[in-house]
Amino acid sequence: MRIKVNKSACTGCRLCRQICTIYHFDEINPRKAALRIEAKFPDPGTFRPWVCTQCGKCAEACPEGAITEKGGIYYVNEDKCTGCNDCIEACPFDVMFVHEDVPYPIKCDYCWKCTEVCNTGALIRVD
Repeated sequence: MRIKVNKSACTGCRLCRQICTIYHFDEINPRKAALRIEAKFPDPGTFRPWVCTQCGKCAEACPEGAITEKGGIYYVNEDKCTGCNDCIEACPFDVMFVHEDVPYPIKCDYCWKCTEVCNTGALIRVD
């Protein structure tokens, strides 16, 4: 399973970012969302969602073994994470990051909430 991105369908509403933080952090704070929306300027109204592809580069880079794979999805073990941020530097899509309120790197865990609220078809769950 994966999240298919249909970039031409994204309207930039950012509901995906809101539901991500509501689900994972019980708050609306898009700065903590595990996906990003790139606004393409100077073309008004053109947006590009970026989500984790579960490529595993973060796990390969982690010297502590704090990122493990289960069922094709990579998870950060916050108890093992030392905050070195090697995983963030290794992410080829710039979708892993640190937020000052969270003591470990944030990455998508394919909870699928973004695909459930995306009403334009920009983010689709595919098997």
